[in-house]
Amino acid sequence: MVEFFGAVVLVFAAYRIYAAMYLNGEKFSAIKNGIAKYTKNCNDLNEHIEDLKSSYADVGSVDYGDSQLHDLSNYNMKRRRWKDEERGNRTHSCSAAVCKNANNQPFKYLCKYFDIKTNEETLALFESVVNNFSAVEQGKNLLKGERDAIIERVESGIPSILMYFSKERIIRALGFNDIDLSDLYFPVYTFQYISAGGNSSSKCEIKLDVENLDRFVVYLNELVKFRKSVAGQRALITSSLREKIKQRDGFSCRICAISVAEEKHLLLEIDHIIPLAKGGITSEENLQALCWKCNRSKGAKLFSLNSAIQQ
Repeated sequence: MVEFFGAVVLVFAAYRIYAAMYLNGEKFSAIKNGIAKYTKNCNDLNEHIEDLKSSYADVGSVDYGDSQLHDLSNYNMKRRRWKDEERGNRTHSCSAAVCKNANNQPFKYLCKYFDIKTNEETLALFESVVNNFSAVEQGKNLLKGERDAIIERVESGIPSILMYFSKERIIRALGFNDIDLSDLYFPVYTFQYISAGGNSSSKCEIKLDVENLDRFVVYLNELVKFRKSVAGQRALITSSLREKIKQRDGFSCRICAISVAEEKHLLLEIDHIIPLAKGGITSEENLQALCWKCNRSKGAKLFSLNSAIQQ
């Protein structure tokens, strides 16, 4: 048995030396240099997607401060649920009735207890968020597809044993950044009830994923009820409108003209031609499909222009 484990250790050590020598060798370096521009493109898109994830302007309940609760009762009470109590600006402690009602009418109670104003500014904000989050969900899958396609094209030149046992290491060594495919960036708001005795509790969680955000935008619009466009009724950036604009523009970028037909893993985003901050509105005439590079470039130019004006 000792000899067996000794042999395993030797094989493992030999494999690590072999892998290190290959990854530092000229052949692997040539493969890496050959796909460098594609690797950079993937990493730039990855960075763009991570930026979009952070576009949500956080709203939360009132911060009442921190404290420490000590149970000094003379009775042997377990108060099991006290330890489950959560704190944070996305958690609202409430009565059992409020928790139940929040489950029945989540958007109404989200606005009421997390102080979300039902006005044009808030509506525009959440439209922007759902637009960005939709791009993230589409973009991260397109990004993975593009990265996998590049790796598939070069893996015939990489020893099979390395691709089988050390694929993630190979991917990083080629220069690709890690792709976060999780949905942890979606904000979750919680209503929690814990009884005074600590023996019963309930919780209602409202996850603002793309589907729920779409519905929340429609809900806010019904409350705001304003008219601003020439046509009368203001449009809403929902999933159906985003797809309509892409189809109208031939699934192509209105600036550089690159299309999904030319680039299979192209991320197209929906952009306001005249930004909302400059008086633009959400209407089909003021929306266009842009590839993520042109959209990011346009945003950077507007940011530079605004900075110059302020100075």
